[in-house]
Formats: sequence, C-alpha cells, structure tokens
Amino acid sequence: MHAVTQSPGQRLAVFLSGGRRGDFLALAAGGVLPLAFAPFHLFLLAPLSLACLFALWLNVAPRRAFWRGYLYGAGMFGVGVSWVFVSMYDNGGVGLALSLLLTSVFILFLSLFPGLLAYGLARVFPQAAPGAQNLKLALLFPAAWVLWEWVRGWFFTGFPWLVAGYSQIDGPLAAAAPVLGVYGVSLAVALSAAWLVLLLRAAGAWRYGAALGVLLLWGGAAVLNSVSWVQPAGAPLKVSLLQGNIPQDLKWLWDLRDPTMELYAALTRESWDSDLIVWPESAVPALYHDVEDFFDGLAVEANEHGSALLIGVIYQERDDGPYYNSVASVGGPEPRQFYHKRHLVPFTEYLPLESLLGGIVKFMQVPMSDFSAGHSAAPLAVAGQRAGVSICYEDAFGEENIEALPEATLLVNVTNDAWFGHSIAPQQHLQMARMRALEAGRPMLRATNTGLTAVMDERGRVQSRAPQFEVFALHDTVQPMQGMTPYARYGNAALVTLILVLLAAGGLPLWRMKTAGPAAKG
Repeated sequence: MHAVTQSPGQRLAVFLSGGRRGDFLALAAGGVLPLAFAPFHLFLLAPLSLACLFALWLNVAPRRAFWRGYLYGAGMFGVGVSWVFVSMYDNGGVGLALSLLLTSVFILFLSLFPGLLAYGLARVFPQAAPGAQNLKLALLFPAAWVLWEWVRGWFFTGFPWLVAGYSQIDGPLAAAAPVLGVYGVSLAVALSAAWLVLLLRAAGAWRYGAALGVLLLWGGAAVLNSVSWVQPAGAPLKVSLLQGNIPQDLKWLWDLRDPTMELYAALTRESWDSDLIVWPESAVPALYHDVEDFFDGLAVEANEHGSALLIGVIYQERDDGPYYNSVASVGGPEPRQFYHKRHLVPFTEYLPLESLLGGIVKFMQVPMSDFSAGHSAAPLAVAGQRAGVSICYEDAFGEENIEALPEATLLVNVTNDAWFGHSIAPQQHLQMARMRALEAGRPMLRATNTGLTAVMDERGRVQSRAPQFEVFALHDTVQPMQGMTPYARYGNAALVTLILVLLAAGGLPLWRMKTAGPAAKG
C-alpha cells in the first residue's frame, strides 16, 4: 500500500485540531470573532474565525463537535456580550453576585446554539472520507451556520447580536445586504470561511473550485455594490437629533423631570431651522397625559417655525390601562400620531412566562417593567415625509423594520444606550442600525440619550455622529428615498429558501452515502 501524502495545510490542520489543542483553538477563535465587529472593525477576522471553527468540526465525534461548538460560543458571547453585566450591575440595580450569575447563565445559554449545531451535523453526517468532508465544507457547514443564526434571531423573541453579517458593514460583502439582508451577508462570510479551508486542505477540483468560488463571491460583491436600488423622494431634509446625556441613575428622578424637559426644549429652540427634530427614547421622563400641555406648547412653536418633532415618551391609554414605550409626532398639519414599540425586550420591558417565572424574579429582586406591545408598523407622517420608526432594540430586526416600506421614505430609531455605559454595546448597536439603513435603502436618523447619536445615508454610511456622553444637537441634511430593495420586497424568505437549497445540495449526497453502507464510503 502507498502512504497517503498530506499537504502542508492538512498536516497543520491535523496538528492544531488534535484533542485539547483543538478545543482550546475553538475557544480562542470564538473569542477573536467579536473583534470583527464595532468598535474594532477588523472585518476580515470574521471569515478567518469561522474557517477555524469549520476545520475543527471535521472528522470528530458528535460529543467532541458539541464541545468545540460550545467553547466557540463561550468565547464569542463571553467577549461580545459582556456588556450585559454593565446593564444589570451598573444601571439595573441588580447586585454584584446576581449580575455575574445572570450574565454567565446568559452566555452559557447562547453557547448552546453553536454547540447543538455542531452536534447535530456530526451525528447526522458522520462521514470521514475526504470527499464527504469537502462536501460538508463546500455547502453544509456554511448554510447550517447561517440557518442557526437566523433561528437565534427569532427563538424566544430573538437575540440577533453578533450575527456575522454585521461585521461586514464596511467591507465588500455588505453589498449583499440590500438583496438578502444581514443573513445573506452572513452566508457570504460563512461560504468564504469554508472555501478558505478547502483551499488549504483539499486537492484537485475541490481546491480550484474553492478558489474560483471565493473570487466570484468577493468580485461579485464589488460589482453589486455599484447597483442603486432606490431613488430620491423629494427635496433633502434638514434634521436635528438631540442628545440630552441624562445619566441612567438620574433619568427617572422626580426632581429632574422638569429640568430634563427644559433641556430638550432649549436644544429644540436652537434647532428651529431644521425640518425635523428627533428626541431620543423616553426623553420625556413622564407619562404623556401628565405632560400633554408641554407637547401642545411645543407643537405651537414648531408650527410657527415650520418644523416637526418626534419625541420619545411613555404613553398610557387611560388610568390603570396598558402603557407603551412610544414615539409621538409633534407639529405639522397632521394630527398627533404615536408609534408604540412592538418588539419588547424580555425581562426588562416585560416578563415572559409570568406565571412560571414571576415568583423567581421577585425572590431575586430583579427590577422589572411591564410594558405592552404595540401592533402597527405604519410610518408617521412628519415634515412632508413618512418615517418608519423603531425604538431601541427593534433596530436589531431587519424583517420588522421593512414592514414600514414602501411608504416610509426614511427610518428613525430612538434609543437609550445609557444602560450600557462605556461598554462596546453602543458601538455594536450603531453598527446594526447602519445595516438596517443599507437593507432598506433609506437614510436612518438615530437619536440616543447618551450616544451614539448618528445620521446615516441609504447605504448605511455614517454622515455625522455626536460625541458620546455629551449634551449635543446633531444637525445634518438627509435625502429621503423611495423604491424597494430586493430584501425590502421579500424579507428573509429568499435567504431561508437559498439556505434550504444549499443544505439539500450538500446533505442529500451525504445522506445517500450514509445509507448506502460501508461499500459506498470509500
């Protein structure tokens, strides 16, 4: 018998992936992935990190595959969402020990996603033959990874943080976003990662095919980036985004209610030359009906100056009725309109499974809110345009933001990232808002309490940004847009269909090899 000659790449892969070395490498690769996202923006690390993971999943038993996927997730989420601790301990009133415990539980739970994915792939497709492993890399691993990202984006109301596609907002692959959304960009990242591994370990046609695939993927993205999907809608709009910089621990103090409202009113009066002025989430620290006269007075001033406002406020339907995290329109010929936040954050804006978890939360003394969810995505008519509004965390869900289209000619997000202090969360959150603008082909106005307040164009590029943790009025001009990107038209349906096709193309041959018996495995 002739000895099988291994390439240098194969020998290196065997050495690195062996036993505990491979486990440690999986943890390290996961820990590196968040560096591809804001505020670091090392976007090439995303395909390199996933390439390492996919290589470590080859030719291992299901238990080992699960462990490596789990370790990768622990590194990825342990570094990338460590800001959860800041929101609970520094600003949420939760004690140190409980904050550490809840943050750890959250990270370990999220780590189950890549762990279970790896286990399922190794259990269902255990083939170790070179041809089978090449097929896994070419199609199965990248498609399954993105499908699992998509599931994480809606399972248990969804947590789409650290979706690989966001890391590419400043790279060539971002051109896929208007076509297939952020998960389509993720698919391009995952395919690049898998084909990179094929380049290093495969031979012959597989290697040439992988090289051609990478060239076509990145070259095609560069061509796609020149396509314009939308057109201007009317004249440019002068806008002002107000940032009050109210510390989270002071925001709801009764004694500071009137000074806070006067601060925003003063910033507004300095911005009357703008067509649209936006205040951040719950900028008015009171129930709307308790301060309705204040809103009416602003409306009179706005009409005198030809301006309109969007203001974050808490809205209650009636005494003891449900209340909402809302945005109100003020000024202009239209009657006052409200957008009520639809996608609430579990455990902070409402308690899921209240009958089961209510006693536990009460025992642990975790502060809770009890908002109700709104139901309409209808844009608000302001300043002669229509604004698709989202509040805080809602801009993490692309499929929900496009519900305001095609009527909306611009997007507005109001948020309060003061919860996350000086952590990396506000930077990551801004990156997600940029992706929403690119997917929808609409400018995005993002007004925040402490930062990062920013104006983005329809390609997700930041036009201007306010300094963080300063009182600031950000003035800029945006071009409202009309028309529909492919993603705005079809949402995630096209991407999920494509993933299922790739899974079938890669999985069915492997399944036939598995069921055909040992004779077919050579």
